[in-house]
This record gives sequence, C-alpha cells and structure tokens, in this order.
Amino acid sequence: MHRQLPIYRAVLVSTFVILSGILASSVQAADKAPAIPVPPVATIPSKAIAAGASEDSLQTCLARIPKGATTGQRLMAEQSCRRDDSDRKPFQATLGR
Repeated sequence: MHRQLPIYRAVLVSTFVILSGILASSVQAADKAPAIPVPPVATIPSKAIAAGASEDSLQTCLARIPKGATTGQRLMAEQSCRRDDSDRKPFQATLGR
C-alpha cells in the first residue's frame, strides 16, 4: 500500500500539470488577433445621428440601406424605416420639431 502512494501522487500531479498546460495554451490562442485584418464595413461620419434617435429622419434612415441589398432586404429595411419614423412623430411633436 505504501509503495503505490508515491506512484498515485506522481500520476495525479502529472495529470494536473498536463491539463493546466493544455488549458493555458488554449487561452493564449484565443487572445491572439486574427492574422488577416478585417476591413471596416462602413465609415461613420462625425456628425452621424444614431439609428432610431428622435433626431433621425426617414430620409437618413433610407440612406443607410446598403446599395448591395437584395430586394427583400431593401423592402424590410424600408418598412422598418417607415415604422420607426411613425414611432418618432409623437416625440418630435412634443419636442417642438
């Protein structure tokens, strides 16, 4: 019994060391930046109004729809812009705009 105890401890410690090394290497791999930088999707002008803000208008919302959008995507975006514009009208009326 006493001879098996050091072997059991050695196996337990080596298992712990191996697992901690594997986990540490996977964490370091997750922290690395991608090799190929991804270009920004769109540039935002400095005077841009946030989408859905009370200062937003139907025209600016429609202007944010990408030119390469499919017909279905464009239809959904236009409907969303019109819905948001009708939701903003009561707020704009109370703000005196």
